[in-house]
Amino acid sequence: MTTPRHTTADGPLTGLKVLDLATLFAGPLCATMLGDFGAEVVKIEHPRKPDPSRGHGPSKDGVGLWWKTLGRNKKNLTLDLSSPGGREVLLKLVAESDVVIENFRPGTLEKWQLGWEELSAANPRLILTRVTGFGQFGPYARRPGFGTLAEAMSGFAAITGQPDGPPTLPPFGLADSIAALATSYAVMAALRGRDTTGRGQVVDMAIIEPMLAILGPQATWYDQLGYVQPRTGNRSTNNAPRNTYRTSDGTWVAVSTSAQSIAERVMRLVGHPEFIDEEWFATGAGRAAHADALDDAVGGWIADRTRAEVVAAFEKAEAAIAPINDIRDVLHDEQYQALESVTELPDPDLGTVKMQNVLFRLSETPGAIRWTGRRHGADTAEILSGLGLSQADVAALREAGAV
Repeated sequence: MTTPRHTTADGPLTGLKVLDLATLFAGPLCATMLGDFGAEVVKIEHPRKPDPSRGHGPSKDGVGLWWKTLGRNKKNLTLDLSSPGGREVLLKLVAESDVVIENFRPGTLEKWQLGWEELSAANPRLILTRVTGFGQFGPYARRPGFGTLAEAMSGFAAITGQPDGPPTLPPFGLADSIAALATSYAVMAALRGRDTTGRGQVVDMAIIEPMLAILGPQATWYDQLGYVQPRTGNRSTNNAPRNTYRTSDGTWVAVSTSAQSIAERVMRLVGHPEFIDEEWFATGAGRAAHADALDDAVGGWIADRTRAEVVAAFEKAEAAIAPINDIRDVLHDEQYQALESVTELPDPDLGTVKMQNVLFRLSETPGAIRWTGRRHGADTAEILSGLGLSQADVAALREAGAV
């Protein structure tokens, strides 16, 4: 079944009101994901210090391109939360909102008299979502925290890279992105809890924890066996052949054989069925222990053929393979095109802009990108007017530097 992703239908989160006070990147990306499925998201930025992500990465004609994706489906309001006027406006917004997402260091909102006590008094049904590097308590709680630190602390970097090389960090915001997914889940769980209790609550998301959670059974392995997973490059300690292989036309493919039947098909395809009869071949761990021989067999066969030939042969054999794409390949990949995983949107600054589409398809209430990231403070006047503030009130707030 094909579900269109360009739709004017209400998303499943229509009516949910979210205030995005966060920056860089887990909190804002969570708000983006909620907005993609219909939530009304208001992005709050300091009047004189825009969200740093507006200046991250490449720009075109002075327009930050990352922001176009991260800021999509969000209205933009400027507000100095440390000022009396900014605090007053925020409490008015909180009174009619469902979710606040923030990532200040613990104690910062409290210093501004905007902690849980004040926010919940303004709205007892509020979900206050606090996303920090290390959580709200503990010896590291007040340290500055970024995704890179989570990738290091969680054990991810220690197992990533070549066996004789250094621990390796990802070249993109992996920990932040995983934390954004986890935070979206946490928000929905908290909202479901509110349906039961009638009360709001605090979500405490430490970015170091989702990274730890996705690393699988490492804690159990160490607890029960004293086993510490080593760096193995592109190989796996759980199965083989599993690696990246270079083709005759200078491109690369990735092969996985997590299932025994797939491993057998691969070895038949590359002309080495004799391995299948070996006793060690019957388990993933046994095959991993003989990865050198299996890699030589598979890698040698692939090296004599182009990527197109290799992929076609694996597909015919019903063996698992994927080309190693860069973003140019992704944009031309037939499967991504079929799924509409990348979409093109109108934009007032860029004319049109391509970006990743909403994360998944729902058959009845699909998500949609309604607009791309807007300019700093673009919706301030509209939002303040919606709160009942007069033009004179707004002018006074601007004069005081509160908006």
